[in-house]
Amino acid sequence: MTPELAALAQKVKGFMPHDEGLALYRAGCEVAASGPLVEIGSYCGKSAVYLGAAAATARSVLFTIDHHRGSAEMQSGWEHHDAELVDERTGRMDSLPMLRETLAAAGLEDSVIAIVGDSVTVASYWGEAALVFIDGGHGSEAAHADYDAWSPKVIPGGLLAIHDVFVDPADGGRPPYEIWLRALEDGFTEHAAHGSLRVLRRP
Repeated sequence: MTPELAALAQKVKGFMPHDEGLALYRAGCEVAASGPLVEIGSYCGKSAVYLGAAAATARSVLFTIDHHRGSAEMQSGWEHHDAELVDERTGRMDSLPMLRETLAAAGLEDSVIAIVGDSVTVASYWGEAALVFIDGGHGSEAAHADYDAWSPKVIPGGLLAIHDVFVDPADGGRPPYEIWLRALEDGFTEHAAHGSLRVLRRP
């Protein structure tokens, strides 16, 4: 990853530490030549810079999927609410303009395709992906729905990445940890771990 992109990624709004982002970039580079990459949860584009850079190295693409209205924990009155992302016209969260700015600044508009919509609905019309990164809503219903919809889309030998996996409940919410356990039960094998990022390979 170029120093310029690495520096930009660190400045983008988001919740992924740089070392975990670099681990995600390495995972993307491993499989990008085998097919498209898919990200569930775009927000302002921080992880899209890492995965988009990986896709660009293989002349592949990243599809980043988000309704851009913010997950439950990002709404007004909640811990991760950011008033800067509220559309003044509607009073609703809207992170899409920030994502577009990020991709333009990173020079990744040809390598990252933003899809605005519900991830489960998009998955119902989807084929396959070399890597699926689940980092959307962290509530139980949303996380498990994303896993149910997208884990079958990973090609044999492809990678499933899950963010915010915390073994100790004191460190974070349970749903990402729960779907990581489900992936292991479903036959995915541990491939890499860095911080709260877990990467699994489909046999």
